[in-house]
Amino acid sequence: MNRRQMLAATAAVTLALGAALTPAAPARAQSLPELEAQADRTMERLLATQPVTQEMFDSAAGLLIFPEIVKGGLLIGGSTGKGLLRVDGETAGVYRSAAVSYGLQAGIQRFGYVMVFMTESSLSYLDDSDGWEVGVGPSVVYADDAMLAGRLSTTTYQDGVYVFFVDQRGFFAGAGIEGTKITRIAE
Repeated sequence: MNRRQMLAATAAVTLALGAALTPAAPARAQSLPELEAQADRTMERLLATQPVTQEMFDSAAGLLIFPEIVKGGLLIGGSTGKGLLRVDGETAGVYRSAAVSYGLQAGIQRFGYVMVFMTESSLSYLDDSDGWEVGVGPSVVYADDAMLAGRLSTTTYQDGVYVFFVDQRGFFAGAGIEGTKITRIAE
């Protein structure tokens, strides 16, 4: 394939992914009860695979649960998903997670994630900012299997926000949520 064909193929894939990642029209939007049910299932799966997180969740100021994020791209990429904030076990708001990126990346992936806000000040930052860009503001720690396999306890987790990934499917070279913008949306 020559350079021109490669650029045309890249543009076609990027446009197709952009169309696939565009949020649904309001008429087909997910209802709050559906989103809450998906959030419940996401939490059940996370707790089934990482039971050590229960104590952390119980002491958190709030949990921001995104049951499904779709991320895709080829050189230019994007991701989007809808989630909800729970404070004291009750839904306190609906949020959109969205990101656009460029650089060395390829693939498509679906995953969920849970952000655990450990303090009132980290949770306040979410509401005080007009859309929070992950990586700016409260410190964010990505909890991986090594962290969970014994190092995470009531004496090791601290202030800030912890992120737990759930149900990663597909492949995306360059995956992560740094630079993702999280914005409260009307529901």
